[in-house]
Amino acid sequence: MSRSADHANHPGHAGLKQRVVTAFQRRVANPVLRRVPLQTVLETTGRTSGLPRRTPIGGRRVGTTFWLVSEYGEKSHYIRNIKADPSVRVRIRGHWHEGTAHLLPDDDPVARLRTLPRMNSAAVRVLGAELLTVRVDLRG
Repeated sequence: MSRSADHANHPGHAGLKQRVVTAFQRRVANPVLRRVPLQTVLETTGRTSGLPRRTPIGGRRVGTTFWLVSEYGEKSHYIRNIKADPSVRVRIRGHWHEGTAHLLPDDDPVARLRTLPRMNSAAVRVLGAELLTVRVDLRG
């Protein structure tokens, strides 16, 4: 195994990568992307604050279901919020839809990413460490 491959697989590397990516997303990318009208956004209820928390996401609507893959699994704040309250809203193409989120740890997230938009899926594969599939059953 090459030295760089060995470094990439080091347990501490995944945690550092998550902290760096999460800090960038939280402070730079998310505040901008949340304001883009056609950006897909997941709204959860903050597990501590009770306030709405909006996270730009990638995914795909299939009928009355919205599919996404979390790049950091149960470490993602929006996943922790879903565990506390699975009632969510998803903004798709500028329109809000209420739904119930379900975490699917038995689903193959890499296979799932192949069915989702390519650009976001590629970013999730590159940046992610503990992928987790999420299904949102939309109402109305």
